Parts: sequence; structure tokens; C-alpha cells
Amino acid sequence: MTSTLVPTSRTDKRLKPRDVWCALAGAASLVLALGAAASVVLPVNSDLGLVAVLPYPYWVGVLLLNVTFVVALRGDATGPASRPVMMWLLAVQVLVLFGAAAFVTDVPRGEVAFRHLGIADALGDTGAVDPNIDAYFNWPGFFALLATVLQATGLDPVTVALWAPVFNVGLWLLAVAVLMRYLTQDPRRRWLVLWIFCLGNWQDQDYLSPQAFGFFLYLVVAVLLIGPLAAQPSKFRGFRPADLVAWWRERSPSEHRPRFRVGALAAVILLVTVICASHQLTPFMLLITITVLTLSGRVWPGRLPLITAIVLVLWLVYPASTYLIGHPPMEDAGLSAAVESNVAERVSGTPGHVFVVQVRVVLTVLLWLLALAGAVRDWRRKRLDIRVVLFAVSPMLLFPSQMYGGEMLIRVSLFALPFIALLASSALLPKQRSTRPSFRTAGALVLTFCLLAAMTVTGRFGNARYDVFTDDEMAAIAAAESMAPPGAAILSSAHPTPWRTETYLENPHRAIEDLCKQDLTAATCGPTFYNYARNNPAGGIVVLMRSTEASLVLQGDSTTNNMQEMEQWFKAQDGVELVVSNADARVYRVVP
Repeated sequence: MTSTLVPTSRTDKRLKPRDVWCALAGAASLVLALGAAASVVLPVNSDLGLVAVLPYPYWVGVLLLNVTFVVALRGDATGPASRPVMMWLLAVQVLVLFGAAAFVTDVPRGEVAFRHLGIADALGDTGAVDPNIDAYFNWPGFFALLATVLQATGLDPVTVALWAPVFNVGLWLLAVAVLMRYLTQDPRRRWLVLWIFCLGNWQDQDYLSPQAFGFFLYLVVAVLLIGPLAAQPSKFRGFRPADLVAWWRERSPSEHRPRFRVGALAAVILLVTVICASHQLTPFMLLITITVLTLSGRVWPGRLPLITAIVLVLWLVYPASTYLIGHPPMEDAGLSAAVESNVAERVSGTPGHVFVVQVRVVLTVLLWLLALAGAVRDWRRKRLDIRVVLFAVSPMLLFPSQMYGGEMLIRVSLFALPFIALLASSALLPKQRSTRPSFRTAGALVLTFCLLAAMTVTGRFGNARYDVFTDDEMAAIAAAESMAPPGAAILSSAHPTPWRTETYLENPHRAIEDLCKQDLTAATCGPTFYNYARNNPAGGIVVLMRSTEASLVLQGDSTTNNMQEMEQWFKAQDGVELVVSNADARVYRVVP
């Protein structure tokens, strides 16, 4: 049974006993989950990642948190629990899902965050941008901002990178919350959308990166498009040219204050410029979305797509031209190539790794099916907002344009996620607006949330065997970079290597898997990377680590025996000296 919301009765601001118990239960779940995460012993040796080694109290905390949220969401006849309680539960969820790794280890996950710190350090030291270095210096906006913040605040860069996922998800949630205030008046739906957004955010794009920064700005632009820059479309009469012209001219702005619209337009142009200067992909995603929304008659400034395109083209033609001369944007376009790179090539490796990839796919499909069901339900209720549908599907138009290193589908699913979550909320809540979920619905919500949480943790931390580093591995990298003279090549087996934080410009860093391409056998790959290091005028440093070997094995690019054979061959060559050895890494010096 459900009870209808009484809108005039929610005037009592006193803290209710239910709210107190929900807040205390949220605190208990936080202690359980993060206390369990802190007890994990490294290294992670399971192909399933963290999900296989997190103790059961973590999952008890996750269960308790989701039960508590559903209780708070049900609330009473006046609505959900108070705003401070709902915000507290949301903050707990962010810490439990996105901060768990920071309690497992005090080292940032993955290689890329370290690289980004190195780029910011290089920009801070040189005070200039050299676009000839690599692609990052053709889009330096985020790194310049990061360098400025680090120098101005004196914050520890590694600590910033460690907690960046929590900070970035918090920023995203803030933007999504503002966005939802324009799209729905139902407070329960608003909180539910934020909860689903977290539970569906397996993409792991919230680390210290330009794409995390760009996604936040994308959401801010979305707020301005749906808010002050929105248009009220006129009645559609048909596809004849005269009818289309009349339909376009009869649109009216939703915001009736001209100065407010002008200010919002100026803000959008500024944000578009910052996005174009910070990331390669986000501006194209933004251009497609703005164009689709404008053509639908839902955006008032009709020339906004043209302005966005001009800003993007100017950046590509001038500041980014150095990189684009040898890397045309559409050189690997095509649907078949995109499917091969984003799907087929990723479903390979050990059974455990394949299972993790399959969980990511199933989670994405499940959310989209819920969104489809919600869209059908909204359409039948005659409350379907076409803008939400356009925001959800527009990113798919970019999918066949470029393989983007096999990550295009990941980025597409992230850009669509806030709107997929909104549509999915319609499938999970009762039929009538602002009604209290029944006990049966509440039970279904708890089961759904726990399933999504388990899948998100599996998908998000499924690479923990090679993207969570031990102290021994960090010590080996520090030793390698400190002993490498300027110009000496530093080599590692594969890309998940925590390097280049302070030596981005001083030494060339190369992954052996890139030098050897597809053949990583000792007979072929050994001479390739040995000669590369030996023929370097300043010599070379070769770092072989547990995590890099695990990445090659898990993804099916090599085997443990093959890696051992290659190391045995390498250390028997002339000029090779073992200089550091510990439980998880070996460092070799190669004399030219």
C-alpha cells in the first residue's frame, strides 16, 4: 500500500527519532565498511580484485547502508527523511564505494594519476607549455590549474591524488543534484537519482584527471542548458519547410530575464573554452549534446552549437595542431572498429578478469534496461521529458567516431549516467508522484541496491591485482628514478606503473609491451627492449614488478612462465646489473 504525500504538512523542522536512527545506522555502516577495508593485506592476488579480499564486515556495512537509505527514502507521509540525514547517507556511500581503496592503501591506484602529477609538476617548474612533448601539453588547461592549486595550497600531491575520487564524485553529485531540481519536483526521485548515480558509477573515471574535471564542467553546462538557457518549444505542425520555420520562430525562452540569460550564455561559452583547453573528448561530447538539444527546440540560443564548434575548431587548429598533425581525430573511426576495440578486445584474459569485464557490461545493460522501463512508464504517464532522453542517448553518437584506446564505451556510459539514473528512478518508485513506497517496493529497492553495489565494487576495483601497488613496488620505482641519470631510459613491463611523478621531462619512460607490440616472448621481446636500453647514450633502468606482470597475465597478453623466461634471458646479458630486489620488484641497470 502507498500513502499520498501531503505537501502542506512538512513544516515541522524538528529532528525526528527516525532521522536520528538513520544517521546512527549510516555511521555504523561507515565504521564497518571502512574498518574492513583498512584490514585488507596487500598485495591483492585475486583476479577478481578487491571484491574477493574485502572482509565480510564490509558487505554488512554496505547492506546496512542500503537498508538505511531505503528507510530514510520512505520517510513518512510528509516525505523522505530530513535533508541533512539524506546528505549524510549519501556522503557515507561516497566514502564506502569510492574511498574504500584509500583505506586499503595510502598509494593512489593506477598509473595515470602519477603521470598527471608529473605533468603538473613539469608545468609548474617550467612555467611554459611545450606542445611538442606529447598530447597532454596540447590540452594543458587542467594540468595548469592543478599545478597552480598545488603550489598555492602546499598540499601533498600524492594525498591529493589518493582522495581525488571522493572529491570528484562529490563535485559530480553536487552538479547532478542541481540538475535534478530542474528536472523533477519529487524529492524522493531526486535522492534516488543521486543514489543510483553512485551505484552505477563503475567506470572509474573520477581519479585525478582532465576527464573527471571535464565531466563536472559538462554537468554544469547541462544545468545551464536545462535551466536559464532552456526554451519552450512551440506546437509542431509537420516537416514542411514553412512549418519548420514557424515552429523554430515561435519558440520562447523559459527564462524571462534577458540579463540572466546573457549571463548564463557567457558562462557556457567560458566553460566550453575551458573544456576545449583541458580534454580531447569532452568538447565533442558537449558539441553533440548541445546540437541535439538545440535542434529539438529545447535550447533558446539557436547559435550556441555554432559558437561551440568555432571554439573547438580554433583550439584544434591552433593550440592542439602540433599533436593533430600526426593524429587525425577520425583516423580510426567506424562502428566495427569501435565495437572491436571497446568490447571484443576487452573480453579476454584469465577467467577472473573476463568475469569482471562481464559484470561491468551486465551492470551497464541492467541500468539501461531500467531506464528504458522508466522511460516507457513516464511516457504512459505523459510526463516523459524529451530532454532527459536526448541527454541519455546523445553520447552514443560519438561511439563510432573513434576507438579512443578502447575506452569510448566507458566514457559514453558515464556521460549518460545521470540521465539514465533519472529514467531508472521512474521504474523503481511507485506510479503516483511523491507517494511513499510500500514495504514490498522497499524490499525490492534494498535487493536492487545491494546487487548494484556488489557489481559496482567488482567492476570498479576488478583490476586491483595490478592497479593497487605495494610499498615494495613504490620503493623500487623511487630507487629507479633516483638512480637514473638525465636522459637515461626507464623501462617497465607494462603501463600500470606508478612513475613519472617528478621525472616527466628528465627521462624517457617506455613500457616493454609497447616496444614489443604483440610478441612478448623472450626470444623476440628480450633483444628488443635490451637493445633499446643498451643503445641509449645514457643507458637504461629496467623495472620488473609484480603488478606489471599481473596486468599482462590477467589481460591475456603473456604468461607467468614467459615473463620469468624473459627476465632470465635479460639478466644474463652484458652490461645488465641487478641493483634493487625486494618481494615485489627488481630493478636492473643497463650500461651503454
